Amino acid sequence: MMHVPLNDDVSRFTHALLFNMLPDAIVRDAQRRLLDLFGVAAAGTSTRMSALAREHALDCFAAGRTPARMLFDGRRVSVAGAAFAGAATIDSFDGHDGHALTKGHAGVTALPALLAMTERVPGISGREFIVQTVLGYEIGTRAGMALHATSREYHTSGAWNAIAAAAIASRAMKLDLATTRHALGIAEYHGPRSDMMRCIDHPTMLKDGSSWGALAGISAALLASRGFTGAPATTVERDAPALWSDLGERWFILEQYVKPYPVCRWAHAAIAAALAVRAQDGFDEMNIARVEVQTFHQAARLWSAVPRTTEEAQYGLLFPVAAALLHGRVDAETIGDLGLADPSLHALLPRIVTREPAAFNAAFPAERWARVIVDLHDGRRLDSGAIQASGDPERPMTPADERAKFRVLTGARFGDAFAHALEAAVDALAEPDARAAPLCELVLTASPFNEHADAEFAEAQATTS
Repeated sequence: MMHVPLNDDVSRFTHALLFNMLPDAIVRDAQRRLLDLFGVAAAGTSTRMSALAREHALDCFAAGRTPARMLFDGRRVSVAGAAFAGAATIDSFDGHDGHALTKGHAGVTALPALLAMTERVPGISGREFIVQTVLGYEIGTRAGMALHATSREYHTSGAWNAIAAAAIASRAMKLDLATTRHALGIAEYHGPRSDMMRCIDHPTMLKDGSSWGALAGISAALLASRGFTGAPATTVERDAPALWSDLGERWFILEQYVKPYPVCRWAHAAIAAALAVRAQDGFDEMNIARVEVQTFHQAARLWSAVPRTTEEAQYGLLFPVAAALLHGRVDAETIGDLGLADPSLHALLPRIVTREPAAFNAAFPAERWARVIVDLHDGRRLDSGAIQASGDPERPMTPADERAKFRVLTGARFGDAFAHALEAAVDALAEPDARAAPLCELVLTASPFNEHADAEFAEAQATTS
């Protein structure tokens, strides 16, 4: 058998990365990613998927000897269980960031893994919290691209973001290089190599497999720390060396997209095109006769019938396009109970058709294009032209828009005072003497929103200050 050389560069990078190695732009972007993920997680706590995952963690992933609190819940489970529940909560509300070439998400697992490990290894600084966030994105994004480059199947994000979770846990526990290699190998082997397009064709709470990726990644590092073997992670050490050769030079955290709408990223270009049509002179939502959505094949595969669940709405194409045309927005209300029951959206869906231009298919996944053409009953035709969505690195959301997204999502669930305190805690992480504990206490003790949330939060802060 031919000998294939392996290397441990990723294991070395996992432990060698320091805050003073991070350019200022990387630090700022890590804080932006954290705010976005916390906002999405706050919204996710309202979903049935999140509630079920947290109850499952409580029953099946008991706290044991090293308990960890669940994100925006506070109840104690195992470290792996807390990571599982946190990733499920973020994944349940499809508004989190991602990378075009991974066709998936790193942060959804990196943040819950990091929070869970701060419970097992407390006392880290704010700057170390930022370093581990960056580490999760750099390892996770490359692992996703490497898996897509070397596998014919399209796996869910959990298949590769498990490696990011294992890297974060290995660093937190200060595992040696050999043990870290085993942790990454175990995570790669047991990461859920589930079929993403199955969940596109049949949207359910399975989502992107990230909860199981978080569970596998944390479990991998804990097993390796006990002496369990599993090296090598071949997508890390062997199969795509060019993707790992620029660690510490090219920063993939800067190349993530941020979602303006809480639905599958593949639908965003069509939503943007629909909003462009709506903004044209002469548009009349009551006068729509026919809508043609031109987009790439994977987007056209998204759910096309009237959605019965938020999962079908989040993994839909025609439904969010209808909402953009009729209401001028696609937001949490759209994919919630009120939107699902909206008769005007139901009535428009049969008048929407899809088409797949060859040029749009050829551009995917690096670029996601769409075009919407609306025929009105009076004979006029409105055309968006070919459009890509905002949120990509080339067409970023502004920092102000990103913060507004966080404030709306977090404030709606936990109150404006809590949202302000959490925003300030994230902003303070890069200060020289900052600790991560104030942030962790906020997000690991929060209870579900009620109409007295602001008053109750202020009272709790006064009691603990």
